Amino acid sequence: MTAPAIPPRATRREWIGLAVLALPCLLYSMDLTVLILAVPHLSADLGPTGAQMLWIVDIYGFLVAGSLITMGTLGDRIGRRKLLMIGATAFGFASIFAAYASSAEMLIFARALLGVAAATLSPSTLSLIRNMFADPRERTFAIGIWISSFSAGGALGPLIGGALLTYFHWGSVFLIAVPVMVLLLVLAPILLPEYRDPNAGRLDIASAALSLLSVLPVIYGLKWIAEDGPGWPPLAVIAAGLFIGWAFVRRQRKLADPLIDVRLFRYPAFSASLAINIIGVFVAFGSFLFFAQYLQMVLGMGPLEAGLWTAPSGIVFIIGSMVAPVLVRRIRHVHVVAASLGITGLGFALLALAGETGGLPALMAGFLVFCLGLSPVFTLTVDLIMGAAPPERAGAASGLSETSSEFGGALGIAILGSILAAIYRNRMEHAVPAGLPADSAEAARSTLGGALTVASELPATAGDALVAAARNAFTEGFIVVSLICALIAGAAAFMAIALLGRMGSARDEAAGTAMTGD
Repeated sequence: MTAPAIPPRATRREWIGLAVLALPCLLYSMDLTVLILAVPHLSADLGPTGAQMLWIVDIYGFLVAGSLITMGTLGDRIGRRKLLMIGATAFGFASIFAAYASSAEMLIFARALLGVAAATLSPSTLSLIRNMFADPRERTFAIGIWISSFSAGGALGPLIGGALLTYFHWGSVFLIAVPVMVLLLVLAPILLPEYRDPNAGRLDIASAALSLLSVLPVIYGLKWIAEDGPGWPPLAVIAAGLFIGWAFVRRQRKLADPLIDVRLFRYPAFSASLAINIIGVFVAFGSFLFFAQYLQMVLGMGPLEAGLWTAPSGIVFIIGSMVAPVLVRRIRHVHVVAASLGITGLGFALLALAGETGGLPALMAGFLVFCLGLSPVFTLTVDLIMGAAPPERAGAASGLSETSSEFGGALGIAILGSILAAIYRNRMEHAVPAGLPADSAEAARSTLGGALTVASELPATAGDALVAAARNAFTEGFIVVSLICALIAGAAAFMAIALLGRMGSARDEAAGTAMTGD
């Protein structure tokens, strides 16, 4: 029996190329945050209706989620660097189009183009890392940097966006993408190698359409539930998406060259890591949203102040992402993942306690602790997902990984949001002052934002009482959701031990799978 070949080490070119790959990831997460800050400005300028405003915000994420699988597989076929450069070019031109949009309809179309272009960036960069860093230890470290670039973008987005909006037109938040994409287009041919599957067949258009038509209804239905609560219409939309998804999977099993190789799910490292990653994103997305609302509407912070308080989470995520590769050199992968999920659960428990006591220091401590716990989880599960996939299928694996994150985030916001909304509404049922118009009373019972708006129109005594009741109701929901997230994180820690416990080290698992190439 021959000893397995030692994978080659990365050279200086690969490490410099990694810095190039971090550029679109940084921009990708910045683009998700800066638009929120620009909403008041573009609303005043373009005058969109409420429905148009929702589409301006949402269509980017919808098309990113729906296009990830197709784009990841397309990169395997035409070349991952080529797809990255095509996407960067499209993203740059779409950003210019969005910056100078003169109507709400134009901005919605531009955001749709940005979503499709953005769907090329993440799977292209992640699959390139899979091929550039053959050594499992180096790949884990490279993925840690890749995760950190998203965290850095999320932290920098509110700061850069706020500064630009203070001095320039709202379109400036889109124009920051242009020089970054130009730099990427200049450096990519010099520093990034090209990889493609030499045996890839033609792209199956029917499969691509089915993947889009399955993902979009599910994401849309989950967001519908998050905004309006559970009901038959959004559940029917989700069911339709799941049915199309079943047809998609069935088609993949019959094709000689499928869009997604369903055999990937036979790898325990792949399927278990994908499930744990979804759980991590589930608790992260919902909690980030509610934490921001708590800072602004319960503690009374402005958007910029709230952004500054949440900015340290990006630094904590970077620290956790970079420490994880060091830990798995000495500690088994499963133990690091399980311990990190335990820390995440502790952070959420502290958040619940802080919601009870109302102290900002305790609140920030819980927030930063759960961020510190989640960051190694994301780094190590993505590393296992990519390590389990054969190199020629890295694009498809990265597309699945990113799509699962989109599903996890949408599920978290919908389910946790519905729980918080139900608690809020129950507590506010009898807290609204008598004599209010029906629409005002309903607005106050529905959301904390609605209650604050109604309270501002009431006499001081009645308004203050409504604000206090609404904030208490939201806080109670915040505490319950935090405790649920703590329990989910704890359960995920035991799940990690059960599903990943039979594996060796992350390095051995990844190396063994890569060698089989099955």
